[in-house]
Amino acid sequence: MKKVTVLVVDDSPLMRHLITQMLEATPEIEVIGDAEDAKVARDKIKALNPDVITLDIEMPGMDGLSFLEKLMQLRPTPVVMVSSLTTKNARHTVRALEIGAVEVVCKPNVESSTALEDYAVMLGEKVITASKAKFTHIETIRPTVAAKPVIDHEISKSTKKLIAIGSSTGGTVAVESVLVKMPSNCPPIVITQHIPPGFSKAFADRVNEIAAINVREAQDGDELKAGTALVAPGDRHLLIHEKDGRYFCTLKDSEPVSRHKPSVDVLFDSVAKSSNGKALGIILTGMGSDGASGMKHLHDSGNQTLAQDEASSMVWGMPKKAIDAGGVDRVVGITDVPSEILTYARSKR
Repeated sequence: MKKVTVLVVDDSPLMRHLITQMLEATPEIEVIGDAEDAKVARDKIKALNPDVITLDIEMPGMDGLSFLEKLMQLRPTPVVMVSSLTTKNARHTVRALEIGAVEVVCKPNVESSTALEDYAVMLGEKVITASKAKFTHIETIRPTVAAKPVIDHEISKSTKKLIAIGSSTGGTVAVESVLVKMPSNCPPIVITQHIPPGFSKAFADRVNEIAAINVREAQDGDELKAGTALVAPGDRHLLIHEKDGRYFCTLKDSEPVSRHKPSVDVLFDSVAKSSNGKALGIILTGMGSDGASGMKHLHDSGNQTLAQDEASSMVWGMPKKAIDAGGVDRVVGITDVPSEILTYARSKR
């Protein structure tokens, strides 16, 4: 089997060495070069033609974000962003995902050998996932202007309606493209997106800037309200419970489920238990099977379910698994998801 070839781009010699060592611990991966800045990276990409690039945000000369923009215009290549977790870097990394980066990871904790071992496994998985990603026509689904804060007068005023969305690889762009189409009185939305801690808030804040609805990171005890979308923190499971006819959030710092925290299965299972068949579950692009059993639970509990199709998914793993499990009512392209949501929101059911 052909190995996945990787170019490591980082201005720190220590980090380049460390990332190279960790990646080569995965037998399916071969690091074929490294680069300390954008100029060297450009030359090595031309000479070596790597399958995947790991890229730092902060570099001398041209920063990682500017380099990524040029790369996606001239020579689209799967990129995994390896970023220090600062407020500025988190914002820039979310922007990198919009530009076309496939995955994002925090830089490793070099003080813990156990943490480094776990990190090496995770990084290898992210790189292999990136190598399989399909570059969808992102520009055709990403909005270019802010949505107008309109009210849809056809939407049912039922407080029982609830939309639950799960996504992973490629999901930040997909989720954004859906949320910016939502009117300011849409039913409450809860989202589990596989994204590292810290980056989840930056993602929610970014979408909030351009959407008509309010988008923010969920907090424990939040009430779900119309015109609001809540995003699971990157290191907590998000669950929903019903009390006196209203929905509330619970955040749990428990073990990963379906190998993830936050887990889509955890969210979907909680919605299935609380929604009395009034919810709409949506599973979008992503690698793996997280969300498949939860989607089946939603479906079998009388809720409506929807999956993104293969053609518009960056990675058609999670939607396919949910379909194969028998938990999906309809399969549609990402550009059709907003209209499906509005049809659900307007229904009297």
